[in-house]
Amino acid sequence: MTKKVVLVVEYNGSAYKGWQAQKNGVPSVQENIEKALSVIANHPVKVVCAGRTDAGVHASAQVIHFETHVQRNERSWTMGANTYLPSDISIVAAKYVADDFHARFSALTRRYRYVIYSADFCPAILSKGVTWTYKRLDVEAMQQAAKVFKGTHDFTSFRAVGCQAKTPMRTVLNFEVQSFGQYVVLDVRANAFLHHMIRNFAGVLMSIGAGEKPVEWAEEVLRSKDRTKGGITAPPFGLYFVDAEYPENFHVPKNALGPHFLPFVEEPNYELPS
Repeated sequence: MTKKVVLVVEYNGSAYKGWQAQKNGVPSVQENIEKALSVIANHPVKVVCAGRTDAGVHASAQVIHFETHVQRNERSWTMGANTYLPSDISIVAAKYVADDFHARFSALTRRYRYVIYSADFCPAILSKGVTWTYKRLDVEAMQQAAKVFKGTHDFTSFRAVGCQAKTPMRTVLNFEVQSFGQYVVLDVRANAFLHHMIRNFAGVLMSIGAGEKPVEWAEEVLRSKDRTKGGITAPPFGLYFVDAEYPENFHVPKNALGPHFLPFVEEPNYELPS
C-alpha cells in the first residue's frame, strides 16, 4: 500500500545550482534529498517541493512530499535520511499525510524573507547568507514603497525574462520591511511567486532605500508592466524560503521562522486566499 510523507527541509543553497535536480551531475538540493530517502526507503524516491529555489537561494522550511510503499516511523525518515545528507541540508520534520496532499498544489501561501546586511564592509561570516550593501538604507521609505505591492497585481515588471509562469498575476498578502541592527529584512507572503520576483522587489526597494529613487518609483515600475523599467535583480544570497501554509486538515508540521540568526518577530495579520 502506497503512503504519502511530508517533510520540512532546511538547506544552505550556496553550494547548489538550485533546488531542482539537473542532468550532467550539476549539484542540486533535490538530487541529494532523493538519494538519501532512497537509501532509507530501499527503493527510488522522487520528491515534490512547495516552491523551487534558484542557485544560491536558501530555505529554513521548504515543504516536500514523496510516496513510498514501505513502513518507517517518522523519526526514521528524518534521522535516517540526515545520516546520508551533506551538512548543508537537513530534514527537520516528517509526517504521514492524506493521499490528496500535494506540496505544491495544496499550498495556500508561500513566504520568503530577503536579508540585507547594511555595513561598511562585507561580512566574512554569512558572506553567502546575506546580501551586503555599503549603502545606508532608509527602512521607512522602503516600507512605504512596499505597500504598493500588496494585493492582486500584474507583476510583469518583477518577473524574469525567462519566467515560464502562465500568468503574471499574483496576490501579495503581506509585505513587511524591518530592521534588526544592521540587517534589513524584506518579509513577503503571497499565494505564489514569479521567477526572480522577490529579488526584483529587493532591487527596487534597495534603490529607494539608498535614496537613488523616490518612493513613488515602486508604483511606476509596477504600473509599467515592463521588466526593463525595474532596475537590477538583487543577488540570491539573502533569499530564504521560510514557510508554506496549507489547510489545517493536513496537519503539516511547522519549523521555526527562519533564518535562525534573526530575532523572533510578531506575526502580522493577513487573510488567507479562499
